[in-house]
Amino acid sequence: MSCQTARFCFRSIGLFTQCERSCGVEKSSLFTGVNQLSLQRSFSQSKMPKKDKTSKSTQKQPETPAGPVSTLKDGQLAISIHAKPGAKQNAVTDVSSEAVGVAIAAPPSEGEANAELVRYLSKVLELKKSEIVLDKGSKSRDKIIKVSASISKEEVLEKLQREAAS
Repeated sequence: MSCQTARFCFRSIGLFTQCERSCGVEKSSLFTGVNQLSLQRSFSQSKMPKKDKTSKSTQKQPETPAGPVSTLKDGQLAISIHAKPGAKQNAVTDVSSEAVGVAIAAPPSEGEANAELVRYLSKVLELKKSEIVLDKGSKSRDKIIKVSASISKEEVLEKLQREAAS
């Protein structure tokens, strides 16, 4: 058995004394050779390219809404509103890609601003008050309004933008 073969074999099972006897090699030089060999192997393995784990997964990215008006699963429309209570008069201030800014002429106490918001939006969208419901955000400035009437997203956006322009 050659000394290199013994290094490979004895490295895994730890029988360094047999190598000393058969090859006449000192224990310290065998340890040095084994340590150098293990360093070379670990160094060469660290240069291997790693697999990209994200390429295999088929994760769906959430869709970003095209505007403040979106269609729900049940066919109703949802309008994102950023309310500004305590204004002098009711007005649609802006229509951005995230929300519709609405100034409300009612104080933000005891649900007065929410009731006024629903009343004002029913007037702007030319719908009944019963077809417009505050879904989320009763105590927040960011609100979601549900519209149960048969009206398209484009019509709602058009009416809101027309009101914002005037």
